[in-house]
Amino acid sequence: MRKLKNNELDRLSVDAFKEAKKTPIIIVLDNIRSLNNIGSVFRTSDAFLVEKIYLCGITATPPHKDIHKTALGSTDTVAWEHVENTMDLVEKLKADKVKICSIEQAENATMLNNFTPEENTKYALVFGNEVKGVAQNVVSASDVVIEIPQYGTKHSLNISVSCGVVVWNIFSKLVNQFN
Repeated sequence: MRKLKNNELDRLSVDAFKEAKKTPIIIVLDNIRSLNNIGSVFRTSDAFLVEKIYLCGITATPPHKDIHKTALGSTDTVAWEHVENTMDLVEKLKADKVKICSIEQAENATMLNNFTPEENTKYALVFGNEVKGVAQNVVSASDVVIEIPQYGTKHSLNISVSCGVVVWNIFSKLVNQFN
């Protein structure tokens, strides 16, 4: 095997990315503290053609050097918007028929491996603060709570890792089910 060179990767240009059909996934970052986590979520969102990222509450917004360090330019491709109050956004998205999925450990959560996305449905995946998680009022308002199964001693993943795991899982299910 030979590693591919960058010019062999068939990367989209910024304009082609903006015109490309997006995955019916929206990311909601609920009061994320780490600028590196925010940048990593942008990069994951670019990789899987996420429709939009909402940066809520204290979540910092581009341009910022620490976001850029991990985003590597994906803040220029992925659509994003800052919203002060996460619950206001959740209510707006629900009114627009978007299914709200909090990524959290909660009673009656659906394990990620058991979650099956529905055809013709848009999903908002809510990721919470590194210490407090997704706010309880947002969890309570969610259509579903999705938990990443974990088997070690920590039962805790970094938010950017959680985002990568969940987005890839849902993206791959969507691609396999509906294409």
